[in-house]
Amino acid sequence: MEKLYEEVAFIAYHFPWSYNDIMQMEHRDRQMWCEEISKINRKLNNNANDQ
Repeated sequence: MEKLYEEVAFIAYHFPWSYNDIMQMEHRDRQMWCEEISKINRKLNNNANDQ
């Protein structure tokens, strides 16, 4: 259950989606969004470090 809360919090922090919208996603979809958000964050952090 803790992992579910982490996924919901992570997605909600980055996107203005409602709790219900995020909770209605399949687990696999939430994981995919978490991975995609992480990729974006890594790119942004790498670009910031390169400057």
